[in-house]
Amino acid sequence: MLGPSHSCNMAMDGTESDATEMIAALQQGLSEESKQKAQVELNEHAEHLHNDIQAVRDMVITRPDITFVRSDDSFVLRFLRARKFSWVEAFMLYARYYEYRQKHAAMFKHCTIENPGVQQALLDGFPGVLEDTDHFGRKILVFYPANWDVTRYSIEHVLLAILISLEHMIQDPEIQVHGFAIIVDWSQFSFRQAARLSPAQMRLVIEGLQDSFPARFGGIHFINQPWYIDAAFTILKPFLKEKTRERTESNSVPNNVLRDFDAWEQHEEST
Repeated sequence: MLGPSHSCNMAMDGTESDATEMIAALQQGLSEESKQKAQVELNEHAEHLHNDIQAVRDMVITRPDITFVRSDDSFVLRFLRARKFSWVEAFMLYARYYEYRQKHAAMFKHCTIENPGVQQALLDGFPGVLEDTDHFGRKILVFYPANWDVTRYSIEHVLLAILISLEHMIQDPEIQVHGFAIIVDWSQFSFRQAARLSPAQMRLVIEGLQDSFPARFGGIHFINQPWYIDAAFTILKPFLKEKTRERTESNSVPNNVLRDFDAWEQHEEST
C-alpha cells in the first residue's frame, strides 16, 4: 500500500509540467462533455484532484481496524466521484468498502470467475449490461430474477457475480461520472424462488451495493413484480437509504420505464 504522503510528495517534488501531466492522467478517458459534467454535478476540479485524493487518504489513520488494500490515486478517485467530492462521505464509503469485505471474508474468498456458482450466475445474466447508455449517459443494468436457478447456485453467488461485473465496469471513468441505471424485470419470478431469499440475504445484497461500492446508482425500476415482491420490498425499506427509496420506482407496466430508457426499448425489440 502506498504511504499517506505518496501523492502529495510527487506533486511537491515535480515540476508544474509534471503536475499537469498527472492531472491529465487522472481524467484520462473522460470526454470534454463528461469533464464538464463532473465539474458541475460532482464538484470535480482538475486543479484540486491531488489535494482531494490526499485528503481522503489522510483519514485512513482513523480506521486502524481496516486494511485498506489499495490507496492509489485512481482507486480513491472512484470514491470521491461516487460521493460528489465530499471528503468525509468519500472516506466513509472507502472504509465501508473494505469493512464489508473483511466482515464477509469467507464469501469474498470465493469471489472469482473460476467459482462455478459465479460462472453460472454470470451466464444466466446477473447482471445483463446493455451496450447503449440512457439519455443521461448512465450504463443500464438489466436483471431478470426468474433466471435464478436456486438448485445450482445461491444468492451469494449472484451477488458476487454482480460485484465482479461492477468492479470491471467501474474502471471506466465515464461510468464513474455518469453512473448506472437499473431495471429489474420480475416477470415469471416464482414464489418458490422468492422463498429462498431470507431477510439476512437481502440485507447482505443491499449493504454490498448501496453502502459499500463506489458507484453512482441512478434510477432503479422494478417492473412486473408480483405481490410477494412488493411485500418483501416493504420489509426492506428500513434498510434502504432515503435517496435509494426515492430513486426506486415500481411500475406494473414497462411503458413508464421505456420513456426514460431508449436503449432498453431497442434491446426489447431485438430479442
